[in-house]
Amino acid sequence: MESVSTNEGSGMGAMWELERNLDQPMDAEAGRLRNMYREKTYPIILLLRLAFQSLGVVFGDLGTSPLYVFYNIFPHDIEDTEQVIGALSLIIYSLTLIPLVKYVFIVLRANDNGQGGTFALYSLLCRHAKINIIPNQHRTDEDLTTYSRQTYDEKSLAAKIKRWLEGHQFRKNVILILVLFGTCMAVGDGILTPAISVLSATGGIKVEVPGMRNDVVVIVSVVILIGLFSMQHYGTDKVSWLFAPIVFLWFILIGVLGAVNIYKYDKSVLKAFNPIYIYRYFKRGKTSWASLGGIMLSITGTEALFADLSFFPVQAIQIAFITVVFPCLLLQYTGQAAFIATYKERVTHSFYYSLPDRILWPAVVIATAAAIVSSQATISATYSIIKQALAVGCFPRVKIIHTSKKYLGQIYSPDINWILMVLCITVTAGFKNQSQIANAYGTAVIIVMLVTTFLMIPIMLLVWRSHWSLVVLFTVLSLAVEIPYLTAVMQKIDQGGWVPLVFAAAILLVMYVWHYGTLKRYEFEMHSKVSMAWILGLGPSLGLVRVPGMGLVYTELASGVPHIFSHFITNLPAIHSTLVFVCVKYLPVYTVPPDERFLVKRIGPKSFHMFRCVARYGYKDVHRKDDDFEKMLFGSLLLFVRLESMMEEYTDSDEYSARDQQELINEVSSDADLSYASRDSIVPVRTPNGGSGGQTTMNPGLQTVGDEVAFLNSCRGAGVVHILGNTIIRARRDSGPLKKIAIDYVYAFLRKICRENSAIFNVPHESLLNVGQVFYV
Repeated sequence: MESVSTNEGSGMGAMWELERNLDQPMDAEAGRLRNMYREKTYPIILLLRLAFQSLGVVFGDLGTSPLYVFYNIFPHDIEDTEQVIGALSLIIYSLTLIPLVKYVFIVLRANDNGQGGTFALYSLLCRHAKINIIPNQHRTDEDLTTYSRQTYDEKSLAAKIKRWLEGHQFRKNVILILVLFGTCMAVGDGILTPAISVLSATGGIKVEVPGMRNDVVVIVSVVILIGLFSMQHYGTDKVSWLFAPIVFLWFILIGVLGAVNIYKYDKSVLKAFNPIYIYRYFKRGKTSWASLGGIMLSITGTEALFADLSFFPVQAIQIAFITVVFPCLLLQYTGQAAFIATYKERVTHSFYYSLPDRILWPAVVIATAAAIVSSQATISATYSIIKQALAVGCFPRVKIIHTSKKYLGQIYSPDINWILMVLCITVTAGFKNQSQIANAYGTAVIIVMLVTTFLMIPIMLLVWRSHWSLVVLFTVLSLAVEIPYLTAVMQKIDQGGWVPLVFAAAILLVMYVWHYGTLKRYEFEMHSKVSMAWILGLGPSLGLVRVPGMGLVYTELASGVPHIFSHFITNLPAIHSTLVFVCVKYLPVYTVPPDERFLVKRIGPKSFHMFRCVARYGYKDVHRKDDDFEKMLFGSLLLFVRLESMMEEYTDSDEYSARDQQELINEVSSDADLSYASRDSIVPVRTPNGGSGGQTTMNPGLQTVGDEVAFLNSCRGAGVVHILGNTIIRARRDSGPLKKIAIDYVYAFLRKICRENSAIFNVPHESLLNVGQVFYV
């Protein structure tokens, strides 16, 4: 091959230049790939249709709360009508402050390009402050059209907070654990919501058949739950069209029934809109404070409203809530309170007792159907949460399936679905008691809301750059409602409130151990990269026989050559004539447009035929079965080779930007004679005489870019082998017992049961080669 100049000093300079270039981000390549991506806008008709659909996915949980709220507020005797009015007043203002003001008008605006949930907030923060624990990002990632962030004045409050968050690893870990804990509670919510909703709805049967045993109700609930989880594979799009009419009918039913009951029973309950009755309610003593756990159930489902945002536009959810959900809920709670004020002894199933006898059975059927829908809201949210956690390396790899060709965010995970079903049935059959499940449910919901409140503080300061007074106002109003609810549910830990804490602890253990293991594997890859000097010392043949074919070596490194490659070189007698080091990484963005997904760079001289390709994905992106990853990667490789040749040919052209020319001047030292490109191969190439060559020479057989394209095509035609590095981590002998359990048992077990990368990329087994190594941490 043509090589570096024989002059030793020049050779050292070229070697340093190549080593430095190998670890640099691919700025020029990223700049070429930028497109004119814009957020999708929705015509008004489609927006109304999506608002109608959102009823069937997002609002079912909120809509079925009237089935069990008053029974959990008043598990014992009711003293007088004013006590009912005070509880109703708390419900009215809780619905107004939390779902309406906090979530619909404020938190929904904190979406990450239409994505909601705690991980969407975390992704926003990671883009605006360097708090990501795994440092696998380069500045080229910021050139993505979907990568938006703010810049700050160095003296501004936002800049000071940014520096404070980035200043210590402990603060980054605290934010991560806060996000993981909120995520775990949201998953627990997905387990408890179907249990309490379906059990409460089917409980209406006992109103019509008082002698029926509770076990029969539980069995009916379990059968319904099995049917619900079995339908999930049809997808949110189909399920929402099936459920939306049911939920719409349910809201109309409860709204009309509430209005009729207000007129029929006791109009004095309308005084509850005066907040003075909240003060009088709390003057009654400790029983009023303890009842907050039941009142809080009126706002359950609000957290799913934000988590399910990926399924529908913000405007659609806002329209549905303001025009249908909120007014119907106010009417129903007020009408039910009017009934209870008249018949205080019938609070247990007050919703069903307030119905006219002739519509009781139809109402039970509609309520049961609506309860199934309410379960759908949290199940869908759980899928989105798990997908986001998986994308940032905080959850083991599970199967994710797209269920809609029109809406990318609508997904389904069979692994998670069946785990949820088993746990949900266990809770339903184990407790058999609506009150205990309600206590558990309330604990999960309020903790998710508190986590959202705390994450919104840096979001408002860093992303929105809101005035500190507005941030304080938001925080004070949110905590003024949520802290009392938290203290109330904490008093019922021994009455079922421990369930979500146990679920959260188990899921948090899985997430944190997986994230810790992933981080340690990445650190090992970073610290044991192969030096460029070692590769150049092997020569173009890499010390082996170069056989026809193409090898795709998968690595977690976005720069440099992984250690697994040296392990591969020293253990095999031959290697493919073309090698591509493939790094698949997820960025803190919701999606990466397909034409910006791949970044390609040449490694070493052209005669080595080695490339690096970084495939970038957002946490919303999923590898579909119909995606030909290999074909897209090869297309990007050919495009790079052609662009590389064009840029070399027109380097001195007037159309080549001054900025790019200055970068090229800075990249190539004046005394380094290189026969290959030192920055993405797009630089002036000098001949040994010192002149600029019009053609680059790879080897005697490949003179032009056409020759190289033909060579790459022939390599692919000879066969493509996917080489997966399987780095196994083990705890060192001197490690503590907790670390040994976490690494050697928990993490090893999770690695064993999770999906392999080959399954995610649909790699055929006959084209797969696993190369393993053990690393001690």
